[in-house]
Amino acid sequence: MITRRECLRYLSAGTGAALCGAADVLGQSGGVYKGVMLGVQSYSFRDLGLDEAVAAMRHLGFTSCELWQGHLEPKKVTREVMRNWRETTPLSEFQSVRSKFEKAGIRIHAYNISFKDDFSDAEIERGFEAAKALGTSIITASANTKVVERVVPAAVRHRVVVGMHNHSRFEPSEFATPEDFTRAMNRSPRIAVNLDIGHFTAANFDAVAFLRAHHARIVTLHIKDRKRDDGPNMPLGEGDTPIGPVLRMLRDQKWSIPANIEYEYKGGDTIEEVRRCLDYCRRALDT
Repeated sequence: MITRRECLRYLSAGTGAALCGAADVLGQSGGVYKGVMLGVQSYSFRDLGLDEAVAAMRHLGFTSCELWQGHLEPKKVTREVMRNWRETTPLSEFQSVRSKFEKAGIRIHAYNISFKDDFSDAEIERGFEAAKALGTSIITASANTKVVERVVPAAVRHRVVVGMHNHSRFEPSEFATPEDFTRAMNRSPRIAVNLDIGHFTAANFDAVAFLRAHHARIVTLHIKDRKRDDGPNMPLGEGDTPIGPVLRMLRDQKWSIPANIEYEYKGGDTIEEVRRCLDYCRRALDT
């Protein structure tokens, strides 16, 4: 017998089918289910390196991924080193990452790079170039609100849509309220929404109502569960987030918005917890 981690290493090396079993390689949970794309935010696998994360996605059957910048960028470096990396890393490195995903049968639907106020114009520009090298025309960003004015020209120039991501922190620099989203969207058709329904619920807003009103401008959903009143992350089904109604609205209205699992609560083995999240979503879509 081999461990799950060993299986992932074999899978990432391209030798996993014989050692881990075909059912393991193909997975049982991810992909389109009842007409809804159940994808994943690669941040869910933040304890794994890129190759192991790709192998884990393949293991679970995912075919669509929102790629977190943390799986590509150097860790524990100074701000200047990070800025230099973002501005100068050859685009061929991003194209190589795209190839890894394509070989695993996974599409990079969006690149998650969070533009902040301290980003140089060159860092912003390179973020768009990187997204295109990864094969996507969608960026998701836990961005500061003021940086949007610098992001818009690049989004227009590169013909990329940027989905702003929300948190539950009520600060002038943070996206949290419906009004924060609408102000940003009013700046340009290239600015859209990456709606985190868990954070939206924790901020005491109605994710179902927002989805109904703004579905045409939502590029991705983050599926997680939280308690209201800025409460904690919870296993799916144990918080206050209307996960079932959101997923069933996507199903019934036939809206092609990926519902990306973002595993963030305190759990056990990462792969088993993500599988647990996927199973919950499938059951919600069965009703």
